Amino acid sequence: MSRRARRNTRSARVPRAVTRAVTLVEMLVVIGVLAVLLAIVVPATSSVRASSRSAACQSNLRQLGIAASMYATQNRDAYPAAILYGMDGAGLVTSAWDFEHRPGGEVRPSVLWDFVKGPNEVQQCPDFLGASTFGDDPSTGYNYNTSYIGAEGRFPEQDSSGAWIDGWRLARRGVASAQFRKTSTTALFGEGGWRGGANKFMRAPSATVEGDLPTVYGGGQAFRHGGCTHVCYLDGHVGGACDCNDGVHSPPALLEGVLGFPRNGFLSDDDFPYDPR
Repeated sequence: MSRRARRNTRSARVPRAVTRAVTLVEMLVVIGVLAVLLAIVVPATSSVRASSRSAACQSNLRQLGIAASMYATQNRDAYPAAILYGMDGAGLVTSAWDFEHRPGGEVRPSVLWDFVKGPNEVQQCPDFLGASTFGDDPSTGYNYNTSYIGAEGRFPEQDSSGAWIDGWRLARRGVASAQFRKTSTTALFGEGGWRGGANKFMRAPSATVEGDLPTVYGGGQAFRHGGCTHVCYLDGHVGGACDCNDGVHSPPALLEGVLGFPRNGFLSDDDFPYDPR
């Protein structure tokens, strides 16, 4: 067989590859499949992340509840003050349940820090990314039952001799622990929210304690977890609440201008979830 014949035979045995262009229809099908997959995967990923933040938030609130209980154990069953004011040689000292503000702008850890591991993380709600609306607090997002549990002070006053009256001496006291009856249904800590961001003083909606509606409507709860909020109760358990209430008074100007309803609201229209008696 000649060389030419052998080459022809070899060419006949090995067919050349045929190149075919992808059609527009096929490209559209592929794009459609990818779009469907993304539509499935992205919400699922977002849901997992939201669940993770929600779990972290519940853990934080549980640790705050344990810290407050440990504080009470070491202080004759008295829970931490929500806020007190005092005077030192340099000026006014503001001591809240979470941070202490010193004259000159210094911010120090307050009473609960001794009972919490990693307080900067614990006192920061993972689903609230805004700045504190109270001074220069480095962590924010949670509030404390100020109407019925934590004492609330007034600004220092001077007596007739010129001495300062401050701190616990000028404070409205919370309900004594001996009067606690509804520990499983009374909120201790929660996710604070008002129109300006987060708040750290939880208020009951009736305003019978504070006697000031604007103050009360600035102390609502943030329903930021898919329309729900988390609460740590007096007995230590953490639960969710999904019924955002506008309070027994429901003043339209305060609901919109101060509270930011319905993103924020109260746990009930009355004081039942706040009053432990």
